[in-house]
Amino acid sequence: MYSISDLKNGVVIDLNNQPYKEVYFQHIKVGRGGANLKTKLKNLITGATLEKTFSGADKITEGNLERSKSSFLYKQGTDYYFMDSTNFEQFYLPEEQLGGKGGFLKEGLEVDVMLYDDKPVAINLPPKVSYLVTATPPGVKGDTVTNASKLATLETGLEIKVPLFINQGESIIVNTDTEEYVSRS
Repeated sequence: MYSISDLKNGVVIDLNNQPYKEVYFQHIKVGRGGANLKTKLKNLITGATLEKTFSGADKITEGNLERSKSSFLYKQGTDYYFMDSTNFEQFYLPEEQLGGKGGFLKEGLEVDVMLYDDKPVAINLPPKVSYLVTATPPGVKGDTVTNASKLATLETGLEIKVPLFINQGESIIVNTDTEEYVSRS
């Protein structure tokens, strides 16, 4: 059981027999009253968001999630297919359940899969992943007065901003949480 002081971004709770991930929270303390916690929760099964306010006396149930390692196999339409690394069973997740992280998935990438009642509901990507730059315009000499950047297309089709010195064909490391360039690999 959680109290309101235990809830932070990324914590998974069980609400109405469904797993919800906290994506936003704000502690509110008014005058003589007790503390409240205003939250925005994302349903890990349906992808719907919900705003809920908890009072100081509320007890919140922990989400009953298990984690397992899986490898990304391929994308077909809007479905992403994975293979469990322990029992080699294949499963898929629709694009809505990936939380906008589908563009970071490349063949063979190992991810953490969150299971709710033995059913996959969400994934966690590694914090830093190496990608091949497939297209980027050449850097222009003289544009380096400030931290200039340009768009680069990665091997997955995702576009991110990179420094001007990055060229097509190079491997770079990308932070999957902030969706930013980190370094060359």
